[in-house]
Amino acid sequence: MIKTRYIFILLCTLGCLLGVAQNSNQSWKAGSFKIVEGNYETFKTTQYAHVFKGSKHNIVRLAPELEGLTGIKFSLENTESLKLKFKESVKILVGVFKEQDSNIKDLINAKLVLENGLTITGLSPVNVYAIPYSRGTHSINISGLFTILGVVKGNETLNFRNAEFPDGNLWNPTFIVEGFSDEKPLFEIIGGQNTPVVDEGMPGTEGIQGGFEGGRCVKVGDAYHMFPTERAGEVGVEAYYDRVKTRIGHWTSKDAIHWKRESTIYQASGTYAVTEDDNPMNDRRAAIWSYMPVFNKKANKWYGYYLAYTVSETIEPNHSFGRIWRCESVVDGIEGIGGPYKDVGIIIEPGLNSEPWEGRQGVASFFPYNVGEDKWLGFYSGAYPFKTWDDYPKKTGKGWFVALAESNSLEVLWKRLDASINPIKSMHPFFVENPIVSQLPDGTYIAIFDGGPDGWGHHLPNMMAYSLSKDGLNWSEARYLPIETKVDKWWDIMRTPLCLIPEGNDVYTIVYAAIDLEKRFHPMGIVKVKLNRDVLAERVQKL
Repeated sequence: MIKTRYIFILLCTLGCLLGVAQNSNQSWKAGSFKIVEGNYETFKTTQYAHVFKGSKHNIVRLAPELEGLTGIKFSLENTESLKLKFKESVKILVGVFKEQDSNIKDLINAKLVLENGLTITGLSPVNVYAIPYSRGTHSINISGLFTILGVVKGNETLNFRNAEFPDGNLWNPTFIVEGFSDEKPLFEIIGGQNTPVVDEGMPGTEGIQGGFEGGRCVKVGDAYHMFPTERAGEVGVEAYYDRVKTRIGHWTSKDAIHWKRESTIYQASGTYAVTEDDNPMNDRRAAIWSYMPVFNKKANKWYGYYLAYTVSETIEPNHSFGRIWRCESVVDGIEGIGGPYKDVGIIIEPGLNSEPWEGRQGVASFFPYNVGEDKWLGFYSGAYPFKTWDDYPKKTGKGWFVALAESNSLEVLWKRLDASINPIKSMHPFFVENPIVSQLPDGTYIAIFDGGPDGWGHHLPNMMAYSLSKDGLNWSEARYLPIETKVDKWWDIMRTPLCLIPEGNDVYTIVYAAIDLEKRFHPMGIVKVKLNRDVLAERVQKL
């Protein structure tokens, strides 16, 4: 009886201690304040917040204690005075960049409460200090580069800890997050499904070990047609083989939520190469990816463009020397979208016109779009670049680039544009993947694409992105869509959007592939966004 009682007391004590530890990481209670002098705006202290006026620096890591507080937005070269009025005693939470740390340590009563408490893109690690102020109006005088992250009540207990967030310089360059920067958002995220719409175990997913990645979704009449890359793999074979034994599936839906698998369009061989170079001895269709259906009105049939890889068993990345094939639907008319399809030939591939930046992956994606009568442009990509051809075939660097090719017909070979255009770095200097192009109601071209992972050793936005163009040739800097602000984040790594489908009333559907790192199977999701035409007009004027 006594022993049981001691155990009960011990468990209660441990529970209390755990409760204290958990509570110490909860949001601190905000205090009120009023700006009485200085031309300043406020911001909500949360992930993606842009903390400096007129800059792209934004929060990518944040201690939960700070979540939801109200910060004050300075310019990077702040010279204005700041006066704040408090109705009660408070503590101001000041984020100080480590190279400026000595400036705040000289202030009386400044107390370090969070070491490495947040990460801001393109800037050094941030320590958070609490400075107490009494009721009344006060001039805030802090030298150096800093940010005010919020004001908390004076009696709030602020327990010190090291949050251990990384250096913001790893996120370089900085980037613009839609709805969090100084500019008005072009797209409002209005909702979507809070869980995947195609996930492991659902009908049609049988035999797909690794889930989905890339491809395109289109709407014909009232039906959606999705052509994802199915990372099929094989039972009992490690997950890396899911990238090799791939196939292109055809799925249909009436609402983009409930999907039915209709057929297999193409199946890769899954055969590894026998040499390390781009040799015709190798099976050049070992992996098939990124199927893009495009309706050709002149021919009155669907054309399909897809990527076929050689695959190495020993070299990473294992996808090598990509080639783009064109195929045609056997059935004429818009109703022929489901195929069957017949191969016509290769329209762009590694060769004498390739540039070293195209790298070992070769032509890693392709999407054609019309820019005038009998004039077409097409995004093609490269990855794992060579510095020079002396590095071929194994010595590669990092980078996922896009470029443009041109043609006067969808049927002929495509010609790469020259080095004055390619690769296109205006969208992002080193990561744009799988762009799909459409036109907005005013004719502006928009490319929607994979903006790059925050994971696998990368420090990229981990969001889908878009870029705008007046002519289809010159493209704007990317803006990134934080869809988790309106959709429960079921993914760890955001991957590829498959469409931007207009639904009327300026609402668009985006179907996307993403990754839950706890699962081998990569699911598909859906989100809805709404276009702001006034913002579009403003943006177009600046292009």
